Amino acid sequence: MGGSPVTIQAVRAARGTYEELARQLTGIGAVKRDLARHLPPDCPPGAAAVLTVLERHGEMRLSRLAELMAVDVSVTSRHVTYVADHGWIARETDPGDARCRILRLTPAGVALLADLSARYTGALERALADWPAEDIDVLNTLLARLRSSF
Repeated sequence: MGGSPVTIQAVRAARGTYEELARQLTGIGAVKRDLARHLPPDCPPGAAAVLTVLERHGEMRLSRLAELMAVDVSVTSRHVTYVADHGWIARETDPGDARCRILRLTPAGVALLADLSARYTGALERALADWPAEDIDVLNTLLARLRSSF
């Protein structure tokens, strides 16, 4: 049989590498919480997520939004009610099924997203000010690759 045998040490080393990756990804939660502190007081993270998904994917039904957010429909519905009550999205009757609503960003929602983007970008620029541009490019590339693997 060709090839070299897999040693216990090699298996342990690989496992250790993935365990460290898992720890680092858990730490990303702390980064996300810190970034959330830069949100306006009236825009909690769930609301920002609804707006971001609608901006990225366009108008859609609540069920599709819940799917894209990977959150239960009941939780998504509460977020949608919140952003609609603030005027950041419109809920309009679906022409294909009057029982359903289509969610779309309003001009106020688009303006809020621009503010959120500026806040997040500013926070990242401050936190990574001492990073070389090449490192940030590598991080972007690797994070995109990680996302596509899932």
